[in-house]
Amino acid sequence: MQRRVGIKTVKRWNHSARIAMLDASLDVKPGQYTYPEGSEVINERHFYQNTVLMDHWVKKEARPVSLRQLAFFGKRLNTDKLLSSANFVRTELPVRISHRIRDMQVLPFAVVSNRHLCHVYEQYYKAFDLFRKFPVITSLEDNERFCKLLDDLLNQHLSVIPQLVMGAIENCLTDAIEPNRMDEFLFRALCSRISRRVIAEQHLALTQSLREGRYGSSDKSDPNYIGEVFLQCSARETVLEGAERAKKVIQKMYPHAVLPDIEIEGKNVDTKFPYIKSHLDYIIGEIMRNSIEATVLKHSPPKFHPKPPPILVSISSTPQNILFRISDQGGGIPADILPHIWSFSKGPRSHGRLRNFKQVPQYAGLPSEVGRNIVEGTESQPRSSLSSFSDRPPQLKLGMGLPLSKVYAEYWDGALELQSLEGYGCDVFLRISRLGNQNERLQLDRV
Repeated sequence: MQRRVGIKTVKRWNHSARIAMLDASLDVKPGQYTYPEGSEVINERHFYQNTVLMDHWVKKEARPVSLRQLAFFGKRLNTDKLLSSANFVRTELPVRISHRIRDMQVLPFAVVSNRHLCHVYEQYYKAFDLFRKFPVITSLEDNERFCKLLDDLLNQHLSVIPQLVMGAIENCLTDAIEPNRMDEFLFRALCSRISRRVIAEQHLALTQSLREGRYGSSDKSDPNYIGEVFLQCSARETVLEGAERAKKVIQKMYPHAVLPDIEIEGKNVDTKFPYIKSHLDYIIGEIMRNSIEATVLKHSPPKFHPKPPPILVSISSTPQNILFRISDQGGGIPADILPHIWSFSKGPRSHGRLRNFKQVPQYAGLPSEVGRNIVEGTESQPRSSLSSFSDRPPQLKLGMGLPLSKVYAEYWDGALELQSLEGYGCDVFLRISRLGNQNERLQLDRV
């Protein structure tokens, strides 16, 4: 008598076989298809039947904020305003986290059972539970306890992004989920993560300001900071600073290379606008790093010229936007790579990216904030989510620079696009809203 094998059984066997093959080539452990042993939150009762999450928090909508709101709320700071900020953060964070938990619950269970995504799910639920149980904040002493919780969780969650991306790559390499669906999930998760860290870090910065009697600026040396918002971001200075950081990285990679000059043109190159500087520094820094490295590789060693062709940065300003165009002659992007430049989870270089992720110490953080510390007593080493990957060994290619820059650009209603002429070079176009009044509503519709 012939035994019938169901379609689901065949699919599960195929997925397990692919994971085993990936394990052999990349030291990836086979995924778990049952609830992890010892997990307090990934079990049948909590994962699919959690009435606290489903009946209350997921039904709430996140309340969007704008850069202008963040900046002006911090002016004339006093105790009442700080406590109001604390309670906004206290009630807003569990709402936003609950939607991310729900997003993970509707993924195929084989996807969430990946050990990297399982780790993220547990971190999210534990943070959600801590925030929803924290009592109303009525005093500065309550706020200090709340800030301690915020700071602890911000540090604990530094590994979330690399864990998300590693889980996405592994799931796509084993065909557990369609890459487009995985990228959509990651985009929502990253937008929401930015939103949570923005409001949490802004509150920590305002708390430090009031604590030190500065009533606005979170940087003793610069009154143009209100919390984490820098009121006087300079287009030209941001490009020059990003180029200088990128050159240092590239010089470490290629000690004998001749680096290209950076030429800036435009009528409004010194225009200033409010923005979260670490976000802009990251975007510009990643673009410059890609352009400089591509130019060095295309034109080194120099055959006919003492220096490679310059990278041209054009800056334009309108009443609504700041526009950047970064043009290089680095040879463009290969045709097999170009369709995947905005994807976190797919592309012909995924195996190599996964290997490199496993070499990033502690899987900590996100690339390239050279900014200030906002937590009392941590003057030496920043612990922001944009701090650690920039210090990774420069030869480790993670494939996150462009897609993550796009998420950060679009978060405040900007845009990032790229045009490649293979064999010649690339033009990258960045649009930043200059008014600071574009809020998160577009992103939160997807969140």
